[in-house]
Amino acid sequence: MTEEQIRRALADITAEADPTLKHLKMASLVSTSFRERGIELVVVGGSAIEFYTEGAYVSGDLDLCLVSPSHVDIRTRQEVMGRIGATGGPRSWQAAGQFVDVLGEVETLARTPFDELQAPYGPVRVISPEDVLVERVLISVYPRPYEPAAACARKLVAVALEGLVELDWREARRLAELPEYRILPALEKLVSEVAHELGKPSPYHS
Repeated sequence: MTEEQIRRALADITAEADPTLKHLKMASLVSTSFRERGIELVVVGGSAIEFYTEGAYVSGDLDLCLVSPSHVDIRTRQEVMGRIGATGGPRSWQAAGQFVDVLGEVETLARTPFDELQAPYGPVRVISPEDVLVERVLISVYPRPYEPAAACARKLVAVALEGLVELDWREARRLAELPEYRILPALEKLVSEVAHELGKPSPYHS
């Protein structure tokens, strides 16, 4: 992107009133800026759930991880983020009124691929819904109950049960059974509760 294109993008992002669209536009700008340097990023965590739920859950910041290469030196991070007017670093910046975190290598155990969203300044890759669901369920129960994570997971389950997000329930179950998670009963319970609230059949009915 040219300096003028970046300037216009930042003005557009700053003026955007919808918080989720604001985050998506920033994710698009950041992803494209790194992609131009041969670096691929993916949106993770609460930010991914925000995009999947189209704003039913709104993250406080924008979280991205490295896909390839798995490591980017600090100076390159600063250079790329500095070009889009960001301050701070080397992993957390502020740009156009938003907090943006570019973390280390993405952690994923899912067999399902990343999703890709079309956005104003270039495509945005998003970690699979199966990955982010089991992650949130784990956080919600271990090492102690944490209701904000449970509420976040419920919103993702709700849009999946409504057919608004394609989620592979068998893959989510497989992940939940892995030793890295070990939360299958918690996952099944949460999904069944949300299904009951929506009047939908649970994919994990006995």
